[in-house]
Amino acid sequence: MDILAVHGETLVIFAALVGFLMAWGIGANDVANAMGTSVGSKALTIKQAIIIAMIFEFAGAYLAGGEVTSTIRNGIIDASFYVEQPELLVFGMTAALLAAGTWLIVASYYGWPVSTTHSIVGAIVGFSAVGVGMDSVIWTKVGGIIGSWIITPLISGIIAYLIFMSSQKLIFNTKDPIANAKKYVPLYMFMAGFMLSLVTIVKGLKHVGLHFSTSDAFLLAALVGAIVAIIGKFFISRVKIDPQADKKMHFANVEKIFAVLMIITACAMAFAHGSNDVANAIGPLAAVVSIVGHNGEIGATADLAWWILPLGGVGIVLGLAIFGKRVMATIGTGITHLTPSRGFAAELAAASTVVIASGTGLPISTTQTLVGAVLGVGMARGIAALNLGVVRNIVISWVVTLPIGAGLSIIFFYILKAIFS
Repeated sequence: MDILAVHGETLVIFAALVGFLMAWGIGANDVANAMGTSVGSKALTIKQAIIIAMIFEFAGAYLAGGEVTSTIRNGIIDASFYVEQPELLVFGMTAALLAAGTWLIVASYYGWPVSTTHSIVGAIVGFSAVGVGMDSVIWTKVGGIIGSWIITPLISGIIAYLIFMSSQKLIFNTKDPIANAKKYVPLYMFMAGFMLSLVTIVKGLKHVGLHFSTSDAFLLAALVGAIVAIIGKFFISRVKIDPQADKKMHFANVEKIFAVLMIITACAMAFAHGSNDVANAIGPLAAVVSIVGHNGEIGATADLAWWILPLGGVGIVLGLAIFGKRVMATIGTGITHLTPSRGFAAELAAASTVVIASGTGLPISTTQTLVGAVLGVGMARGIAALNLGVVRNIVISWVVTLPIGAGLSIIFFYILKAIFS
């Protein structure tokens, strides 16, 4: 009996449901991370953050979400082990989505900012190593991905530290902070606009059939950055400031200007996150759809059916809207006290790191990138500025994510195998 011929349609529908569950978990946990700095620094209300995330997460997932899919799909396990029994890969990918989605929902309920990338990688490694054989896992690739989890928080932490220190030097520690804020904040806005548009142009527009050379992409991104800076300058000029106020009041007014900037970086972060992390939900789903659609043949890449990216985008948005508040509180207020200038430094650093990683097709953890950036900002003010208890809990939740993802995946794999075989 050919399992895929008999149960193919049922398996695709079930995989789509658990893919949606996984996307929902990503929205509840990871997107809440991305917007937590904006909410924690009071630049945005929770309602505003959710609306911004809905628009930009969906746009990032739909326009720029294709690149990372192939890495998650092909890089971790050796497809040749499944040629004789392609249904095992279908069961496994479905089990991985169910396992990772379940863990993310539990973690989100408790407000733990865990990594969706850890969850799905652990789940894929788990079912393949135990269900098929240790040799079916390409351990060097797994090692590379784990290495990126150490490197990316470090990179984003350093970038955040440098951005924060530059804002201190150029704006806060000067005789006239407000005049310098009006002068330099549009430059930061240019950086945010440039980063956000570059990833869209280089990767995202391929989906709609537009291709640009590298030089054209950089020029166009620079143009978008300039437009963002001009719009930002206009809004900054409308921020009400009392020139007679004392220096403390000046600092409060400068933070108002940075709050405008935070809204732009929140958009950039949501877009960058959507482009990178939607792959965690749609990668395994695309594999299932491709294998069933090609009668068990395992291709080198999984073609994305038209409905897969929108399904991931909608799932992410609903997860954030319904379940995102708890993790937002941990990131926004738990690790260190954030003001708009500090939150901006963390967000721009994290968005830049995610964009670089997404462009190279490396499935990094957005959670770790953002936490690394927030830690970088906290460290700039000294270790006493960090809530070490919260940091410890976050690190513990990161460590247990891999084994929990793997364990659940193995259980679900054998259940699916028993039901359909």
